[in-house]
Amino acid sequence: MTTISCRYDGGLRCAAEHGPSGSVIATDAPADNAGKGERFSPTDLIATSLATCLLTVMGIVAERHGWSLEGASARVEKTMSSEPPRRIAALEVWISLPATLAETQRRVLQRAAEGCPVKASLEGAIPMTMHWD
Repeated sequence: MTTISCRYDGGLRCAAEHGPSGSVIATDAPADNAGKGERFSPTDLIATSLATCLLTVMGIVAERHGWSLEGASARVEKTMSSEPPRRIAALEVWISLPATLAETQRRVLQRAAEGCPVKASLEGAIPMTMHWD
């Protein structure tokens, strides 16, 4: 179990501290929802979690096989609903793997990423599209 402690700092901003490491992140409400949009919004963190989870799971598999994954990237686009209630309507992710990987290695990494915990947690709640380069 991991504990994350969150605090409202006022001005629609919050701070979250990761218990085990003490690392702190700050959030802000988005500009289109009464905030300044100067930091990640809570829904931005969901999108970020999906992309970084995909990369992390692939990194675990790549390291296990002795493959280099450095330079892999993921770009995620978050679309919010246009009608109430305000929610994430869709997440679309473009994943780029190093050109040095063989097709069989790419397939192994893609299968691993498709089972990442964040994707599995969001499945059925938020439509997600993955584009593989």
